[in-house]
Amino acid sequence: MKRVVLSFVALLPVVLGPWTLDVGPRTAADLGPWTLDLGPQAASTPAHTFSLGREDFLLDGKPFQIVSCEMHPARIPVEYWRQRIQMAKAMGCNTIAAYIFWNYHETTEGHFDFTTANHDLAKFFRLVKQEGLWAILRPGPYVCAEWDFGGLPPYLLKDSELRIRGLYPRYMQAAERYMAALAKVVTPELVTHGGAIVLVQIENEYGSYGNDRKYLARLRDVWTQDGINVPFFTGDGPTPYMLEAGSLPGAAVGLDSGSDERHWTLARSIVPGVPVFSSETYPGWLTHWGEKWQRPGIPGLLKEVEFLLANRKSFNLYVAHGGTNFGFTAGANSGGKGYEPDVTSYDYDAPIDEQGRATPKYLALRELIGRYLPAGASLPAIPDPVPTIAIPEFAMRPLTSIWDHLPAPIASVFPRPFEHYGQNQGLVLYRTTLVGRKSGKLLITDLHDYAEVFVDGTLIGTLDRRLGEQSIDLPVVAPAGSGAASAGPVLDILVEGMGHINFAQEMIDRKGITDRVTLSGMTLMNWDVYLLPLHERWITQLGSKGSEGSEGSEGSGGSGRPGVFFSGSFTLDATADTFIDMTGYRKGVVWVNGHNLGRYWNIGPQTKLYCPASWLKKGANEIIVFDLHKTDASPLRGADRP
Repeated sequence: MKRVVLSFVALLPVVLGPWTLDVGPRTAADLGPWTLDLGPQAASTPAHTFSLGREDFLLDGKPFQIVSCEMHPARIPVEYWRQRIQMAKAMGCNTIAAYIFWNYHETTEGHFDFTTANHDLAKFFRLVKQEGLWAILRPGPYVCAEWDFGGLPPYLLKDSELRIRGLYPRYMQAAERYMAALAKVVTPELVTHGGAIVLVQIENEYGSYGNDRKYLARLRDVWTQDGINVPFFTGDGPTPYMLEAGSLPGAAVGLDSGSDERHWTLARSIVPGVPVFSSETYPGWLTHWGEKWQRPGIPGLLKEVEFLLANRKSFNLYVAHGGTNFGFTAGANSGGKGYEPDVTSYDYDAPIDEQGRATPKYLALRELIGRYLPAGASLPAIPDPVPTIAIPEFAMRPLTSIWDHLPAPIASVFPRPFEHYGQNQGLVLYRTTLVGRKSGKLLITDLHDYAEVFVDGTLIGTLDRRLGEQSIDLPVVAPAGSGAASAGPVLDILVEGMGHINFAQEMIDRKGITDRVTLSGMTLMNWDVYLLPLHERWITQLGSKGSEGSEGSEGSGGSGRPGVFFSGSFTLDATADTFIDMTGYRKGVVWVNGHNLGRYWNIGPQTKLYCPASWLKKGANEIIVFDLHKTDASPLRGADRP
């Protein structure tokens, strides 16, 4: 196979990985020495060019085979960016592809962060350049990526008439504002300015969603007006309808995935005269809560990648390294019974695991790609693993209760979704006094996503959207007094919002109670709504009993009631990565030294949460756990493996 490839590449100047073969008009018999192309890293290197040929990507006018590793800056601790990039290079990749998550950089409408920690995109692409690799920018506005709302900002959901991924004015106004802000950051990192970025994607898998090519053209025009002057591409599944609806004349065609020669033939028949590549070749796959870990095998992957290498087809491994959905960033799908939330880990069974280590899949790919290197060339050594530690078991104790930290309520005749009140995820408590009907079938239309139902402080049961559960029977409760003026039972519905759906037609996925609540057919009105966002700033006030405006335990004391925060501490002599083992808890969220590690859930398959060394410190470390179900503390420990 290698001899076949060499005789083929001898006809043209070819770039494979960081290694360049310039044979000009010569034959395979007089190739001469191979030369190492260090890519864009050296400051004295003249500016490179990157363009689209009729069939090939052209780097400095020569055909260039993209061998790309996908990874996402937001999912990797900034301290490990370089190590992960070096891992990709050592596997044989010459390019890094990166989704950019709009909602990660604009968490508050109109306010952007492109400078702090993981938000510093310019730093990420400069590191790619320094390591001698090229970059593919995948900026959306929509990206999917198993990320909350596919990267779109949830503040858009306050618009009751919202339409997305089309020429809806409210959506486009926000999208174009984001695009302008991002363009200022990435323009200096384009190859045309001496940077690493050679390709920019227009939207993402649009043919799986809609067919407004005027919308796609508008996005391309906006990027161009904002100074993006490198080639564009689209990415779609290899079917006629997806490629027809999702492609753009003049843009390269990405296939998700391109695993068969027929896919290339189809793409060229629909969009002739531009390069085609496999923009998402899948070495792994995503996992939802309640499933088994997805573990695609190695043989099938190697067969597909060898097909791509042997035929000089460009490709991008989605993902080569997944990282972690820290905080509330994990998304959800809408298959099965309608809702499938993603686990916190984005390990994806990728070649580089969640903690940055080489897996057997990595070693197999490295060996395969290495066989297609020019004679005499070799891959860099695999970087040393990032150290991990096991933390011995330590005690936890009850800290406080969610019921002791209720803010001042918002009066609402009807319950409204989280986003209506300006909240993304976390918790919202909906409270009303039952008047008229006081027992029977309670129906929530529609519940998004998980709820505990209480009557007069007693837990009646839970509802799980994932299982299609939206109703529960309320028992008869003894009246507190007699006469028409006596207060009825107090109904509390504590709702957890999980990831917004990130794919296909169900993406308008508001959280909480999205329509109404009825009890045996009677619509329940006049609610008090308590916002409990569980973001880091909110968590810092847990040390005191109750917060300003809190109702404290008036009618809702936390004693014995689920919804408890637990705290503990552990001491370290030195820091290293670890995995917090949550097998003693049921469902909730974990913070270490104020950093949100993400969600845990005892339905699995994930039982341990990744905690990077950069979030730990020598000496005492504080951990806080919020659990929706447990009322008694269990000890915790840190493991050195997931």
